[in-house]
Amino acid sequence: MPRQFFVGGNFKMNPATRQQKTTLVKVLNEATLDPAVEVVIAPPAIWLITLRETLRNDIKVSAQNCYFKPSGAFTGEISPAQLADAQIPYVILGHSERRTIFHESSELVAQKTKAALETGLSVILCVGETLQEREANQTAAVVQAQLKPVIETLKESDWAKIVIAYEPVWAIGTGKVATATQAQEAHADIRAYLAKAISPAVAQNTRVIYGGSVTAANCKELARQPDVDGFLVGGASLKPEFVDIINAKKSA
Repeated sequence: MPRQFFVGGNFKMNPATRQQKTTLVKVLNEATLDPAVEVVIAPPAIWLITLRETLRNDIKVSAQNCYFKPSGAFTGEISPAQLADAQIPYVILGHSERRTIFHESSELVAQKTKAALETGLSVILCVGETLQEREANQTAAVVQAQLKPVIETLKESDWAKIVIAYEPVWAIGTGKVATATQAQEAHADIRAYLAKAISPAVAQNTRVIYGGSVTAANCKELARQPDVDGFLVGGASLKPEFVDIINAKKSA
């Protein structure tokens, strides 16, 4: 079976107001979207339930983060159990901003991933290298080091509910984007590592999506690559062009 194309929109700490949120919902609800694409948007936690209730049924909602405990004295955190109870199907884990700004280790990301899956959530698992690491030809080694604790923590069957988002840190919010060739190479390396570390079946079936300054202008070429199964979109997910990115595979 071919892997279903996946387009996620990571709103980060946006929109700033309820009016902006309403405008975003209106654009998505009125858009003509490729029905073959799985579309998931990740707003700030304060908007999760509202968007789940007001968005059209063919767009899913994701949290941007969660902790690994089900409840307790963890000020400011949100638990997988709370997300599952609120009928939020996805959570983003391991985003480079969490890894760098909030100093989350790959081992912590693995703990969170395990907890999320055990609660019934699906996970968008982010990996990627810095510019310095890219220039030192360490991309594959860095990505594998980020994946290794997760692989060691999970069962093979868990991977059916994981989407890997390859996001080179140097391309996030910078306007720089990996070329289609660079993206394809990194995705193929990830798939080869999954085949070796878990199984060929997991490598074949796991969706690996690209993130890093994806726009309507560059998405079609990226979508043509055999190992690019979609996108995790940042800034452009807050603009009308997000619709064009969702439809990239159809028009590629």
